[in-house]
Amino acid sequence: MNPLNPDSRKEREPYVVTSKGHTAVAINAAAKAGEWIKSRQGLVKELGTKTSAQDLVTEVDKGVEQMIRRLILTHYPDHAILGEEGVEPGDEAAAAAITEARKHEYLWIVDPVDGTTNFVHGFPFYCVSIALVIRGDLTVGVIYDPIRDEMFVAEKGKGAYMHGVPTSVSSESELAGSLLAMGFPPDREFAQPANMAGLQSLLPQIRGIRAGGSAALHLAYVAAGRVDGYWEVGLKPWDCAAGALLVLESGGKVTDTLGRAYDIGTCHVVASNGRIHEDLVASLKEADATGYKL
Repeated sequence: MNPLNPDSRKEREPYVVTSKGHTAVAINAAAKAGEWIKSRQGLVKELGTKTSAQDLVTEVDKGVEQMIRRLILTHYPDHAILGEEGVEPGDEAAAAAITEARKHEYLWIVDPVDGTTNFVHGFPFYCVSIALVIRGDLTVGVIYDPIRDEMFVAEKGKGAYMHGVPTSVSSESELAGSLLAMGFPPDREFAQPANMAGLQSLLPQIRGIRAGGSAALHLAYVAAGRVDGYWEVGLKPWDCAAGALLVLESGGKVTDTLGRAYDIGTCHVVASNGRIHEDLVASLKEADATGYKL
């Protein structure tokens, strides 16, 4: 069986990991949450908004985050959890939550449904994202796409895998031959203009661009070599912590839009196979599309 072959999905074993390490707990939590999310598609009864009419939240997001919290705390009751639905909307609340989160030795970062708008509309591009930061180091990253039944797993220093098969970033070395991904976060006043400026600058230089609507899956796709790079202004740690580790452990590079090393507080993110990274960052700087005032 080739785990990367979609036709072999029905042969895959269920995601029940018998060991009780951090990675096993993350995999089990993501798998159980993902299957429940998939079962709820098309059945959403309550639809709310957070920062804007475009920033959606459902009872599924809230319920899944509680499920993941319970699963993690059953094994590690003294660990801290930073989850999207546990933080008040807005940049100030997120910044305060990150500052508080940094104080903890063991910090789980959870996005129960990354791609909520896709989930609500039945567009099959969303996932569960779970990361673990130990003493400030991003150590475990798990992203599960329940629609494609794809489980991406990374452990610091041990590589990254999709169904046990090592993932590796692409070998493309020029922007001209690159397929990039980008995103449009709900913030229409600050983030959208920056991302649009980046799009206008990069589109003439590259082979193509995709905007699937899930930062975590875009990062997983960089790690798997399906896209050569990805950038987005206006992210939160739960959007990209797990995906950042996947990219790094797959041989890629993750920085902010100015080229500085990724940190869980990084909001403006560039990830790539490493080979096109400098050109990608340079183009964003030249277009004043970094999200920073230069």
